[in-house]
Amino acid sequence: MTHRWGMSRFVGRGEAVGLRLGVDPLVERWLWSRGYRDEGEARSFLRPSLSALHDPALLPGCERACARILEAMSRRERIVIYGDYDVDGMTASAILYRVIRAIDPGADVATYVPHRLDEGYGLHGEALRALAGEGARVVVSVDCGITAVEAAREAKEAGLDLIITDHHNPPAHDDPLPDAYCVVHPRVGGAGYPFGELCGAGVAFKMAWCLATTSAGTERVDASMRLVLLDCVALAGLGTIADIVPLRDENRVIAKHGLARLRSTEIEGLGALIRASGLEGEEIDSEHVGFVLGPRLNACGRMGHAREAVELLTTARGERAAEIARELTRLNEDRRAEEARITGEAIELTLRNGMGGDDTRAIVLACEGWHPGVIGIVCSRLVERYHKPTILLNRDGDQLQGSGRSIDGFNLHGALVACAGHLTKYGGHDMAAGLAMDGSAFEGFVHDFLAHAEEHIDSSMLLPGLDVDCEAGLGELTMDAAHCFDSLGPFGRESGRPRLLMRRVVIDDEPRPMGSKGAHAQITVVDGGMRMRLVGWNWGERVSRIRRGDRVDVVMTPKINRWRGRVSVEGELRDLRASLT
Repeated sequence: MTHRWGMSRFVGRGEAVGLRLGVDPLVERWLWSRGYRDEGEARSFLRPSLSALHDPALLPGCERACARILEAMSRRERIVIYGDYDVDGMTASAILYRVIRAIDPGADVATYVPHRLDEGYGLHGEALRALAGEGARVVVSVDCGITAVEAAREAKEAGLDLIITDHHNPPAHDDPLPDAYCVVHPRVGGAGYPFGELCGAGVAFKMAWCLATTSAGTERVDASMRLVLLDCVALAGLGTIADIVPLRDENRVIAKHGLARLRSTEIEGLGALIRASGLEGEEIDSEHVGFVLGPRLNACGRMGHAREAVELLTTARGERAAEIARELTRLNEDRRAEEARITGEAIELTLRNGMGGDDTRAIVLACEGWHPGVIGIVCSRLVERYHKPTILLNRDGDQLQGSGRSIDGFNLHGALVACAGHLTKYGGHDMAAGLAMDGSAFEGFVHDFLAHAEEHIDSSMLLPGLDVDCEAGLGELTMDAAHCFDSLGPFGRESGRPRLLMRRVVIDDEPRPMGSKGAHAQITVVDGGMRMRLVGWNWGERVSRIRRGDRVDVVMTPKINRWRGRVSVEGELRDLRASLT
């Protein structure tokens, strides 16, 4: 798919940027293009420090929540951490569980995760009543609950003190917050928190930090608690990267230090997962989390029950940890097979319903037999393919339940708010959401959702954007520059890998197919006597139009290629087009 090149932040090859950071000049131009115009801010980006994390006391509701949890611990009241079945929810549950047990190994604390298929996302009154019947006095939600007004009412009636910790969008307009003991959320509470984009695990980490310092009576915890909190940073880093929140401000700090801690974590289950994933000894980065570790943890919630993954991150030891890690790998293989089947069916249905072309601004489909734990991933696949907001629903009798994914510029949660009259349940944020409805409401929902998309999406939004950072000459793409770029991770949302423009380079030989089915391709470009290999993933069809000798402008990401003992700089192809001059 051709991209719309965004040049608003572009820095030209000869442009002076005025940063004096002692790094490669190309890297300085890249930092300038990303908005780091102040040397202090640029240095903070280069070396994110845990000392830059905001005081958890600033987080609305945090101190009140921690005081109640510590009171429950001292009274030997049962505390239940009520989580979610994705990586963010699992890691958030594990963070609070581990810090409570570290403060008091005898604390009566347990975890609860709803079953994705049987219960669905969020707080449920039936589950809360059951927990109260089993002796719970305090329930702490993580990564859910901010819109659970009815469940909060039922918790109160059951005699529970419900502490809601969440990061999802609060109720729309003037709708009330749940009547809970307290609500911990970075975007509620009047004055607000300095950074509103924490994920659920990030919120849980701030809670854990507050619990540790409050129980110790000092801001400086002892060495053993410091190690526990570092492992909590590792868990929060997993949740932060997997939940695709913006990797800036606190999130960058958490992700950077979390990845570093993964290499030496004392959490046995996490170590077992790393070994089962073939990453032992590797420098684990954000792509390992996004494509290796995260999918295995998520597969447990998608294809089985997420409580096993939570067990892995909390209490599992030795052979039990290894057993769960192996099971997650097996479930992930099952998930991949199911994903391939549903993706094929969804593409066929998209074309049959006429939603793949320019006549519609969105895709909404429903079908029987679509695994509810997998259709969210398939939504993402269709967004990648058609670049339209996509909602997929599994039809089970007269009920429909599913997920949605969006494109930049289209607020999916806002669209569901506009169509809320058709829905029995919904929640999420700008880019991803879950929803449910009666089967009889489907046609009306499709009509209104497509109308909303038509009103809020212009034709330019349907062409995926590619923001170009700065210009680079082949001679500037040295091994030192590539190493420096590599060190700037973790990369993710709002902090993507560099996208560099090389102008008027020449295709040096005919493109060569790669992969068993020729889905990928490689080309070689030359400029001024310098050569570079470019690899295009899923470019097999596009390069058929490229010929040796063509002069092109290329957007690429520099990478270090290690193969059979040889190390070289190559480029990952993002886009190319014929040079205009």
